[in-house]
Amino acid sequence: MAVWAIGLMTGTVLDGNVDIAMVRTDGETIHEFGPSALSPYPGEVRPLLAEALEAAARWGFSGEEPAIFAEAEQALTRAQGEAVLAFLESHGIAPREVAVVGFHGQTVLHRARTAERKGATRQLGDGHAMARQLGIDVAFDFRSADVLAGGQGAPLAPIYHRALLKRIGAGPETAILNLGGVANITLVDAQDGMHAFDTGPANAPLNDWVRSHTGEEMDRDGRTAARGRADEARLARLLEHPYLSAPYPKSLDRNDFTAAMAQGLSLEDGAATLTAFTAGAVARALDILPARPERLVVCGGGRRNPTLMAELARRCGVEVVDADALGLRGDAVEAECFALLAVRALAAMPISFPGTTGVPAPATGGRIARA
Repeated sequence: MAVWAIGLMTGTVLDGNVDIAMVRTDGETIHEFGPSALSPYPGEVRPLLAEALEAAARWGFSGEEPAIFAEAEQALTRAQGEAVLAFLESHGIAPREVAVVGFHGQTVLHRARTAERKGATRQLGDGHAMARQLGIDVAFDFRSADVLAGGQGAPLAPIYHRALLKRIGAGPETAILNLGGVANITLVDAQDGMHAFDTGPANAPLNDWVRSHTGEEMDRDGRTAARGRADEARLARLLEHPYLSAPYPKSLDRNDFTAAMAQGLSLEDGAATLTAFTAGAVARALDILPARPERLVVCGGGRRNPTLMAELARRCGVEVVDADALGLRGDAVEAECFALLAVRALAAMPISFPGTTGVPAPATGGRIARA
């Protein structure tokens, strides 16, 4: 039975907002899109999360967790809960009308499994505290079970991407590309099987590069990169990184590819090179899919960067389409995804698969905090 669910997402790009989206779904099909919103964090939360990310990088899953994790978790849980309550009030929705909230939390560190080591992942977010705050059941901690079962813990979006592709009537000729802090791609084959992985960085290195040089939060409208010229010799070397040609399943942490790739270049040329690298990494990803798609439907914040979109079309040799042009909501896809995953978690339906995270068999995931 289809129910209304709310999804929450805040990415590693740390833009200072939480994405909120409501969908009516049975966990397989999107029956109806509800409202969506971008809700800014209170001023003190974002610096706290940035500090937690820095502490996580130093920690590296070794020894005691940084003390700041508990403080940041409490602050972001409270802030996201308040954002949901304001969202419900603004749209005249009673909490009892919502079956579940999918609370992704904030990823502070992610380490992919390799042949030599186990994977590990850490998201900050107290689902029990949020359930008490909202009076609504909350699904949270979506990645840990997959990692424990031998999966990568990411990407989790493919099952939702499959629902989106069905909604727009697309087949194996079309893949969905999400451009958040990290980029991930999903292709659904003719047998309904999902092939998905992180392609490389998306917005995170470029944002960090621009912020460190100008104090601006991003390369707005791709204007900085448009004024520069990509260092093609450096780009060719960067594109030889072994991750890019490695078979999937595979996943990335935000810190696996950083703004240091542009070190020594001017602001504009560095931005152009980082933008071109994101597109070039996607081109490499298309080459290792079982069949090369002819069209990329792009969602996430990176689709708002026309320089990046042009680079994708040029370097990938495919049609590049903004998800919004097909009646989807490019800014809300990740939040919508966690609404659908929450419904699947409530029903004990699988949320990760061998062709997505590399888990040995389709696996359930997410913990449920009852209101």
